[in-house]
Amino acid sequence: MPAPIELIWAFIGLLLTIGGAFFPAFVTTPIWFGDERGFQAYSLGVNYQIGAVLLVGCMGGKNAAALSQIAYLVLGLTLWPVFAQGGGIGYLREPSFGYLLGFVPGAWVCGWLAFKVASRLESLAFSCLCGLFTVHAIGLIYLIFTHSIPPIRTTPLFDEILKYSVYPMPGQLAVVCAIALLSFVLRRLMFY
Repeated sequence: MPAPIELIWAFIGLLLTIGGAFFPAFVTTPIWFGDERGFQAYSLGVNYQIGAVLLVGCMGGKNAAALSQIAYLVLGLTLWPVFAQGGGIGYLREPSFGYLLGFVPGAWVCGWLAFKVASRLESLAFSCLCGLFTVHAIGLIYLIFTHSIPPIRTTPLFDEILKYSVYPMPGQLAVVCAIALLSFVLRRLMFY
């Protein structure tokens, strides 16, 4: 992919990641289940941030995806409140920071795999899943590492793993399905 297009996708990915941090993900009832109350929205318990990370990987490739997430981390660590709970260098102490750190390799893996084979729904879904699992692997490594260095946190490590990896996983898997489908359609429309 030409460098100017990668830069455009990196910028789009940065904006989507910032915006996705503040919008919760929902699903609605299908049209045929509508009743007198209208459509019902159900929270997935996650935001669209991981979807933005994976979408830029599927659409812009590995370099654009990684660059957008590096820019996101730099903005967030330099006091811009772009993370879900603020920003600043003190965010390094947050247990969830490892997952944000995992956005860089997760986006790269997703982008690398998305352009490795022909654009099919299954291959895009596989690349998104690999990106998601990379984010979680880095997040878990960071949790374990920071849990063992002073100051010791009072929350048990197992509870933090449940909170940051296990409980959000079903909602994130639903977002992965949506992103795989969206990127498949967009790549067809854009003749990728």
